[in-house]
Amino acid sequence: MAGAEVGGAARGARAMQASGYTSVILPVHDAEPWLDECLGSVLQQDFEGSMELSIFNDASKDKSMSIIEKWKEKLEGSGILVVIGGHDSPSPRGVGYSKNQAIAQSSGSYLCFLDSDDVMMPQRVRLQHAAAVRHPTSIIGCQVRREPPNSTERYTRWINHLAPDQLLTQVFTSNGPTVIMPTWFCSRAWFSHVGPFDEGGRGVPEDLLFFHEHLRKGGGLVRVDQSLLLYRYHPGAATHSVLETTIWTHRVRFLEEWALPHWATFTIWNAGRQGRRLYRSLTAGSRCKVVAFCDVDENKIKKGFYCYEDSQERPKPRVPVLHFRAAQPPFVICVKLDLTGGAFEDNLRSLHLQEGRDFLHFS
Repeated sequence: MAGAEVGGAARGARAMQASGYTSVILPVHDAEPWLDECLGSVLQQDFEGSMELSIFNDASKDKSMSIIEKWKEKLEGSGILVVIGGHDSPSPRGVGYSKNQAIAQSSGSYLCFLDSDDVMMPQRVRLQHAAAVRHPTSIIGCQVRREPPNSTERYTRWINHLAPDQLLTQVFTSNGPTVIMPTWFCSRAWFSHVGPFDEGGRGVPEDLLFFHEHLRKGGGLVRVDQSLLLYRYHPGAATHSVLETTIWTHRVRFLEEWALPHWATFTIWNAGRQGRRLYRSLTAGSRCKVVAFCDVDENKIKKGFYCYEDSQERPKPRVPVLHFRAAQPPFVICVKLDLTGGAFEDNLRSLHLQEGRDFLHFS
């Protein structure tokens, strides 16, 4: 099991849970193609504790509700209480709203989040519940199997193979939460302490905002190292409605809030487009801490500096560009992992630095 817990928050919290009663939280919006498989996976759980399924239908216009009604009888026949809420307004109110409603109408001491296009392995609730009992102030995740198998290969490797300490050190990357939302499992008490989800609707990264707030409040991150979820990739997924620029802004602000205050100065690793974009996105106070860019590109290094042309300062800031071996840590790294055939990773390893203390990944 991979895990990183922040001390202090866990103390005294173990008494928060009165029982093992688990609510599976399932927001639904036009999920007809996947619902049978999804609901079947709830029925197949081998968890021996009490379980309920809390469904909130967010203005579905397809046959989702008739599928849900069909499964309600099967699920309740096997001892799983089914709670159904929803609305039939002309348009959906969004994933954050639906999840909050599904949680509000449920009554379990633990919450197991499930997307309507995903499929749980039979042992998911049992194994994550056991981890949540041990880590009452953590979000519990798991490894995943992607469907189709060859979609987002680099992202799937990242999800499944982060080391325990990297669950906390790699929270700034463009991949988003290191424990991904469709795998989340936590106590209701902890969710109530951190939440609810932002209800801004389409275009709001409600899981990323919750994740940041969870970390602010000292929450830990634990991953059960078994593949417990079939995680489906398709163009209609809600995650595709969030603009990259929106996520970028939240990431930069969280980096400035959570990491940069610990460093008097730092170097941006990448004198190219992404590194310069980060520099320009920083507040003036954070920009002042940037002592250099570093790179391996001889042309950028030969030029010797990056001039921030849009600055109101006079003279305009000129930041040195150095070879990475000549640069001083700590580094904020704006180079994508797993893309250079191992060349970047070899360069980084050659410096014998410690992730979290001497460098952070931002790409």
